[in-house]
Amino acid sequence: MKDETKKLFQLFWTFLKIGPVTFGGGYAMIPLIEREVVDKKKWVSHEDVADVFAIAESIPGAIAINSSTFIGYRIGGIKGAIAALLGVFLPTFLIVVILSIVFLQVQNNPKIEAAFQAIRASIVALIVYAGYMIGKTAIIDKTTFVISFGSMAVLFFLHLHPVLIIFSGIILGIVLVNIKRKLGYSVDGKKEKSSPKTQQLEWFMGDGI
Repeated sequence: MKDETKKLFQLFWTFLKIGPVTFGGGYAMIPLIEREVVDKKKWVSHEDVADVFAIAESIPGAIAINSSTFIGYRIGGIKGAIAALLGVFLPTFLIVVILSIVFLQVQNNPKIEAAFQAIRASIVALIVYAGYMIGKTAIIDKTTFVISFGSMAVLFFLHLHPVLIIFSGIILGIVLVNIKRKLGYSVDGKKEKSSPKTQQLEWFMGDGI
């Protein structure tokens, strides 16, 4: 019981530290979550975190709330999910309430406006870094490379709703997995022997999903 309580407190405290310093929302939180739960605590792997963020983004709700709840559940079950959720939610909620009151009084202050301009620029760097970290575990072969940059191009030029991109990725992933299995490829990131007829397709299909 003591070990469980200690773990729940660690979860709560970890996300309590992350919540107040993640200017820019959930995407800016990704590098901090990885540093705390992967590098320092070693609760989950980089691949697991990438999967969590993919799921958290594909369902309704804020990515910060979703991802912290998923990670908390992965580590401590339902109690862990509640501890992580409270940890990431409470400080942010209190800060927003306080800032809403204060901001009305100082919103026209030039120094405050200058500070927010710098914060917005820093957020861009955090989001780019988060994308890079996820990309290292998500883009594992030529197929995932094409899917990633193809989806990006669709978002930029066709302006489709992100939900359509997500569902298209789900369908495309299922189709590619089935095709690779029929061609004799491994779908777990490890290369298996393939028949001579399929070796000519290796330049495109790669070894992963």
